[in-house]
Amino acid sequence: MADDAGSATAEYAIATLAAVGFAGLLVVILRSGEVRGLLTDLIRHALSFSG
Repeated sequence: MADDAGSATAEYAIATLAAVGFAGLLVVILRSGEVRGLLTDLIRHALSFSG
């Protein structure tokens, strides 16, 4: 049997780095004018829906 000491910590570190990378990608995407406009229009349409 191999010694697995520290493997859980390494897995958490990799998952954390992946989450940070994904969050950074979302920030870049959401800062673009086109995406911001689409989201604004979507929210306006949802709020103005009257039945």
